[in-house]
Amino acid sequence: MGTAIPEEPLGSTEKSIPLVGFGTVEYPLNEAFKERVLHAIKLGYRHFDTAASYPSEQPLGEALAEALRLGLVKSRDELFITSKLWLTDSYCGRVIPGLQKTLK
Repeated sequence: MGTAIPEEPLGSTEKSIPLVGFGTVEYPLNEAFKERVLHAIKLGYRHFDTAASYPSEQPLGEALAEALRLGLVKSRDELFITSKLWLTDSYCGRVIPGLQKTLK
């Protein structure tokens, strides 16, 4: 059974975003990382935070795909993934490529 995590409504939509997210910056990227993400989902986390400067974007995506495959979440719509445009990508001509890299 998941933990009750407070949520905040998103504008005029019927969706709410969890106010507590699971950060992924400090974890070694190995099988244990995936297990930690899966365990977080079992505990009730639905909001995951990453950044292009962390090497965790792709492994996080793989762990979330595994959670979907295992039925830990019903659909991608249950999940919120937040990321950040890094300072090195905040210059003219680099914003769109930086965002596209994150969205892969």
